[in-house]
Amino acid sequence: MSTFQAVATTRLYRMIADQIAGRIRAGDFPAGTRLPAERDLAEQLQVSRASIREALIALEIEGYVEVRVGTGVFVAMPREDGKYGQPAAIEAPAAEPTDIGPFDLLETRLLLEPECVALAAQRGSPAQIAAIQAAHAGMSLTDSPGKHDRAFHSAIADACGNAALAAAISHIWQLSIASPVFSRLEKHFVTTQVWQAARQEHDRILAAIVDRDPIRARHAMHDHLVGILARLREDFGSGGIR
Repeated sequence: MSTFQAVATTRLYRMIADQIAGRIRAGDFPAGTRLPAERDLAEQLQVSRASIREALIALEIEGYVEVRVGTGVFVAMPREDGKYGQPAAIEAPAAEPTDIGPFDLLETRLLLEPECVALAAQRGSPAQIAAIQAAHAGMSLTDSPGKHDRAFHSAIADACGNAALAAAISHIWQLSIASPVFSRLEKHFVTTQVWQAARQEHDRILAAIVDRDPIRARHAMHDHLVGILARLREDFGSGGIR
């Protein structure tokens, strides 16, 4: 008896990346040439600029393009065998699905974390609030700021009093950490100045928690996450992706 074939769910940005990669392999975009601007690709493909951004980052990781901050995205030189992409021999299967787009992950955080921090402001024990304060105080702008950022948000989740919500937020963070597209996106956009802005936003979140003000805490977390989304959507620079 015949059996059904497994159906794979392909992310939108992955479909976009595959289409652009196909055009590069076909020679429509020769090595060294600049790809159309992000806004033009979004219009042609009828998708969001966020999806285009994720697709271009994925293509950079795979060796199809080179992102030059301040200039744009250029088609990379093919490998010595004349082909693009990473050789199959060095591709490692992911133990966890990591193809969820960074903006989907951040939008999910935007749905969950403002309510989580509001609960933490209401329910957090003195010891839990002290842990949030310690995580914030330990945030260094030069020594692994990402690690301290995760510790701060994790301490807030621990203080919310809802184990299911805390577990959901932890899972979203793990997916973000495991995502090579998210990591590369941060590499391009997350600078010391960005971490300084994030720390100031953390200040406002912490102050609201200490004051036991759930409404202010919710708004502060919302503004923080919207700020992250805005910073990751910034242009690569004048003359670059727009």
